[in-house]
Amino acid sequence: MIVAPERIPVAGPSITDREPELAAEAARTAWYSNHYAYNARFEKMMADYVGVRHAVSVPHATAALHLIFTALGIGPGDEVIVPDVTWIASVAPIVYVGAEPVLVDIRPDTWCIDPAAVEAAIGPKTKAILGVDLYGSMCDWNALQAIADKHGLHLIEDAAEALGSSYHGRRAGAFGRAAAFSFHGSKTVATGEGGMFVTDDADLAKRVLFLRDHGRNPGDRFFLNHEVAFKYRMNAVTAALGVAQMERIDELIAYKRQIFRWYEERLRGLNGVTLNVEPEGVVNSYWMVTTVLDPALGYDKFDLMAAFDRRNIDTRPFFSPLSELPAFESRTEAKRYLTPTDKGRILSRHAINVPSGYNMTEDKVQIVCDALREIVAAPPER
Repeated sequence: MIVAPERIPVAGPSITDREPELAAEAARTAWYSNHYAYNARFEKMMADYVGVRHAVSVPHATAALHLIFTALGIGPGDEVIVPDVTWIASVAPIVYVGAEPVLVDIRPDTWCIDPAAVEAAIGPKTKAILGVDLYGSMCDWNALQAIADKHGLHLIEDAAEALGSSYHGRRAGAFGRAAAFSFHGSKTVATGEGGMFVTDDADLAKRVLFLRDHGRNPGDRFFLNHEVAFKYRMNAVTAALGVAQMERIDELIAYKRQIFRWYEERLRGLNGVTLNVEPEGVVNSYWMVTTVLDPALGYDKFDLMAAFDRRNIDTRPFFSPLSELPAFESRTEAKRYLTPTDKGRILSRHAINVPSGYNMTEDKVQIVCDALREIVAAPPER
């Protein structure tokens, strides 16, 4: 049996001397009148990179989405159409504001929300559509925007996993009314924790700034709170880490794509195994390299993870459908458009993320690929 000589983690950041240098500088200098300097730099770098006019730094992508839904006035009695297969953080903020997420199927190729399923789920309570750029893949944003325009709905982008991806020349984060990014330690750009709200809408950005700081107008020095709102500010040291990472953004994206190419080359022709796709007009940043197994091979994702674990290789399961989680067990209205044969439900049972961190080398990818070939050549151990 192939066993990695040392544990191969599934994800991790690329940290050079520049990151601790800027973090230490921020810890020393980001006070008094200079307290927001690193946040402002990080925000400008993000806005410029994505190609939008406004960016606001926040503690995590969940906060960015919470602020978006609140700023758009979505609340009790409203419904937001969302993909059934995504991380729960995409959908939790909808519940925070008292609205109802409506779960629909994803496409089997891009793993993003299916526009046809969105159209079929629109009703009198629908106020918004949330598209999630899953694992670096891109939604069909033209189709989603056409549906949103037709029905007068807000369109929101969860780009947490897709920094560096693009769709027909526009980068992830540039679609809909606003978008959210994540800088979790596993992400393409990592600050440990952290997030960013981005938009082209000046009024929406102003509202988010107000809500982010306990319902105070930007620049308020008199502590006059006009609403009960939130405390969602990013600290300066985190922002400094973000600046250092964004200085290397092209290098970081290029390495993610190189990791994917190593996998693609070594797994080409392996029957029953498919990887992330890159449709025409799309550039995929490949945040995580994902393998989807044909159900006929007999492996569910947990069998597959266990087989890799025995070989000293860490993996992650493909996100389980929200509709199958205990957290959504009682939310029957949220699940009313789903069926047992939904494509997302089926493929998510047989897919995992393989090691995709910046510590990956060609030799490590070879070990993972050799292990996968060995695993699928035999029935699962149960």
